[in-house]
Amino acid sequence: MGRIISISNQKGGVGKTTTAINLSACLAEKKKKVLLIDMDPQCNATSGLGILKKDVKKTTYMLMLGDCSVKSAISKTSYKNLDIIPSENSLSGVEIELINTKNVQYILKQSIQPIVDSYDYIIIDCPPSLNLLTVNAMTASDSIIVPIQCEYYALEGLTMLMKIIDMVQDKLNPDIVIEGILFTMYDGRTNLSSDVVDNVKSNLNVNIYNTLIPRNIKIAEAPSYGQPINVYDPKSKGSLAYKQFAKEVINYREK
Repeated sequence: MGRIISISNQKGGVGKTTTAINLSACLAEKKKKVLLIDMDPQCNATSGLGILKKDVKKTTYMLMLGDCSVKSAISKTSYKNLDIIPSENSLSGVEIELINTKNVQYILKQSIQPIVDSYDYIIIDCPPSLNLLTVNAMTASDSIIVPIQCEYYALEGLTMLMKIIDMVQDKLNPDIVIEGILFTMYDGRTNLSSDVVDNVKSNLNVNIYNTLIPRNIKIAEAPSYGQPINVYDPKSKGSLAYKQFAKEVINYREK
């Protein structure tokens, strides 16, 4: 059975979607069968893999409303072993449309059951908020990866995220775990980045990945070309970091 991992942090600008795209692509490069589910109405994971809006026929919005099957919602990407269920802007209103739906927190979990065994990894890019879409993703997932930017307010909002995860564990998905914290936009030339890493390690009793994702212009450029970093610039520091991170995720799975 495939491992389902949510990439989540309600704080914007922490590299959440960048991590979802590049982890998925690096796992696929390592011959793992991967499905990326774009649960963010901003659709950045979709465009970041070169999927054009005009080419999208079925989306996570339609899947959540029950207007399509999960198999029909899956789109092929240009990259071997990597599929995607794309998003669309209308997903932002789905919470209102589903307000009277019974067991609404389980829609995604139930919808993707037919294809879970078809993939080694299912990566869910959550929206930068703690709403119904994020709760659906967590309810469907085995674990959560939390990207944190190396900045002064790194711990801001994490307390609320932890509370939501605890609530999901208690009420909806007792088996979900925090797989780990990933530091992004790390700048080894500054004391601040090192201080943030030390601060989080001393305040959170969770797994901290050894990989540090550097602040790297190539990582920032890649989405505008619709490519993951391991394709856009395979030898860049950003690409090497995400490849190392993918190894850590695989090793966690195989423990």
